[in-house]
Amino acid sequence: MSLYVTAAEAVQVVKSGDRVYVQAAAATPTVLTKALAERASELRDVEICHLHTEGDAPYANPELAASFHVNSFFIGANVRHTLKSGNGSYTPVFLSELPLLFRKKVVLLDVVFIHVSPPDSHGYCSLGVSVEASIAAIENAKIVIAQVNKNMPRTFGDGILHVSEINYLVEVDVPIFAHEVTLFSAEEEKIGEYVASLIENKSTLQMGIGSIPNAALSKLKNHKDLGLHTEMFSDGVIDLIENDVINCNYKGTLRGRALATFLIGSKRLYDFVNDNPFIEMKESSLVNDTAIIRKNPKMVAINSAIEVDVTGQVCADSIGGKMYSGVGGQMDFIRGASLSYGGKAIIALPSITKRGESRIVPYLKQGAGVVTTRSHVQYIITEYGIANLYGKTLKQRVKEMVKIAHPNHQEAVEKAYFEMVINS
Repeated sequence: MSLYVTAAEAVQVVKSGDRVYVQAAAATPTVLTKALAERASELRDVEICHLHTEGDAPYANPELAASFHVNSFFIGANVRHTLKSGNGSYTPVFLSELPLLFRKKVVLLDVVFIHVSPPDSHGYCSLGVSVEASIAAIENAKIVIAQVNKNMPRTFGDGILHVSEINYLVEVDVPIFAHEVTLFSAEEEKIGEYVASLIENKSTLQMGIGSIPNAALSKLKNHKDLGLHTEMFSDGVIDLIENDVINCNYKGTLRGRALATFLIGSKRLYDFVNDNPFIEMKESSLVNDTAIIRKNPKMVAINSAIEVDVTGQVCADSIGGKMYSGVGGQMDFIRGASLSYGGKAIIALPSITKRGESRIVPYLKQGAGVVTTRSHVQYIITEYGIANLYGKTLKQRVKEMVKIAHPNHQEAVEKAYFEMVINS
């Protein structure tokens, strides 16, 4: 039987040595995490694990290292410092496989913090804007604590759970973390145009958050019968859905419904998905399953990178040896799109960093992680064009990649690569 209590009362169940899973992204239950951090003096060796989270993470303060250790399955900006300061770790895992770590008891959970909509007349709550691995965490944790918020959108799919599955309920009234839509630069708009040029009618889309996906989506207004099967989506899809550009009528899976495992956007997005049966929120083990993704004909996966070498090795999780984000679902969708009939796997990125350094490089930085291998990659896009690497030899790839590098770096990148090959 679930009980309504205060946040301070609820987190009393956490003991020294426990492992706590925290629901991710815009659904981060920060009232609960703050209450837990306030117990730091009473606790030792509590592991707090999660994917990317939003908002403050007071438990990640290095001064509380004796009390809390952060284990990130995908590293967000609010805990990135923990890897250097020593009170944090990173566990590489495909988003599709994270639920299996809990179900196979590889990672044992004591407590899970979730963030839900108020129970309806039948006693059912919704996990709202973030399902990801939370269902598996709920099933396998000893105690479930829910932050209950009237502002949490009620979404359909896997994230519906009865109050009887929750041990403690903490009522709050806080806004859902929002990311307002930002204007894209001229370079990002050009990248968006190139991405859109590869998308055919009746394609199914996967994309992330940010200016490049939004730029690409803005160029699809005259397309027809697109589908949506994506790890996450943001505001950029709303107008396309409302204008019947995205109707999901030709998908190979869950036809007639848009599929995602979490959402991040503005209040407009959260209002749009609230009580909207067109949107299905499913666990990442299903949404990111390569075998399911590939069933969508003309599946187009659009992902980003930190840097790409001229043979097609994609680094998307680190800057040299410094971990920056994580593996996430990039490989799940790159592989699924590649195996789809008529599918296309795309990596899109600006040609240079804000400092003017080339992001198309002769070789990746020492220590950099390869998230997508050279044998998996198909298309690389910058504002200077499209490099089609599929079926190309290494020499052919180098020529393709040099063409899409920034003109100021093209000669140096090509020369450095061939010098490396000759001297190796």
